[in-house]
Amino acid sequence: MRKVMSAAAAFATAATAMVVMSGAAQAAPAGDDTVYGCKSGNVCIWPRGVEPFNNPHPTVQYSSYGYHNLSNQYGDHWVLNNQYGDATASLCYNYGGTNCYETLFQDDWTYENLTPVNSITLNRP
Repeated sequence: MRKVMSAAAAFATAATAMVVMSGAAQAAPAGDDTVYGCKSGNVCIWPRGVEPFNNPHPTVQYSSYGYHNLSNQYGDHWVLNNQYGDATASLCYNYGGTNCYETLFQDDWTYENLTPVNSITLNRP
């Protein structure tokens, strides 16, 4: 009888753990949406002169905090800060995330000439 009770307790514990884990897996941070191909938590750039609404394929997606140097980004581009938790992004004239001139708040878009922009920073809230 002891073995049966022990097995039943083990099964109940495992079943509870599965329910808790599946509930946690379904929980998503606020704003967990892909926007025109830009994954939640990312800052995205679309091809030059292309509207995201007509072409949901950003050419660049940045997902880690810190600076990201740009290359081959000339002319006007749509840029989206699709991060969550009030994280911001900055457009910077210099490489290495310095001499920043514009801050994009969560869910902000800009249509920007990226020719003079040499880096983008993803900033922790």
